[in-house]
Amino acid sequence: MFDKLFTLSQYVTPQLAVSRLAGRLADNDHNPALKNRVVKWFVKRYGVDMSEAAEPDPTAYSSFNEFFTRALKPGIRPVAEGDNTFISPVDGAISQLGQVSGYRIFQAKGQSFSLIELLGGDTHRAEAFNEGAFSTIYLSPKDYHRVHMPLAGKLREMVYVPGKLFSVNPATAENVPNLFARNERVVCIFDTAAGPMALVLVGAMIVGSVETPWAGVVAPNSSGVKVITYEGESAISFAKGEEMGRFRLGSTVVMVMPKGSVRWDAEQVAGKRVRMGEAFGKVGA
Repeated sequence: MFDKLFTLSQYVTPQLAVSRLAGRLADNDHNPALKNRVVKWFVKRYGVDMSEAAEPDPTAYSSFNEFFTRALKPGIRPVAEGDNTFISPVDGAISQLGQVSGYRIFQAKGQSFSLIELLGGDTHRAEAFNEGAFSTIYLSPKDYHRVHMPLAGKLREMVYVPGKLFSVNPATAENVPNLFARNERVVCIFDTAAGPMALVLVGAMIVGSVETPWAGVVAPNSSGVKVITYEGESAISFAKGEEMGRFRLGSTVVMVMPKGSVRWDAEQVAGKRVRMGEAFGKVGA
């Protein structure tokens, strides 16, 4: 009952206004005493392990967002070796994984969402991934919130898609239809040795913004779908394990690969917690 009431409340909440206000407050660096109280509460409330952070003192960060997107100590997330090893891009919990079927991706019990809508509404863009492999990973408040490359690749296209800002926790995923294809998101398409790879950074309630190393803050943005292509001198290459984005408050990553390009490891199942850099699958069927 609580889960359904929580979900219903999100339909009447001014999602955009609340989330943008939260983002501005999280960026505020003019009231360190308040910031320190909020950060200390957050660490205690969600059990954040600051011993892993490059800066373990939670009060040393100039703003809440700087704390939230904190770097980890060098080497604390080793990247699984092997050109054929597909790694987890984030710390989080696997929401679902499996195969795209008929341009639909399984969301939760009784729910699925559109691959075409997820990737910005372009059928041609989605065509390469139909019947392919997908995985959805949820980042909880306590997690490390930087997103890294599962494989080495070259950025081909970035698509900003405006949308709603529902929470993306498990309760909402079970109750909001088409959740990940209706929330605001940033779609990144990479060319890899295994074929095209889609990494989708999905926004959510209270998410301040999504940021990438090459474009800075990509969302929030109130305009329509925005497509940026990268080619020639503007093409950007990334090594496996290199950072490609971050959430300035938590959310979800959806990754999609073409049919036959990757096989998820048997131990990777819905509900399992994963860490960035651990082996997640093997390239090739």
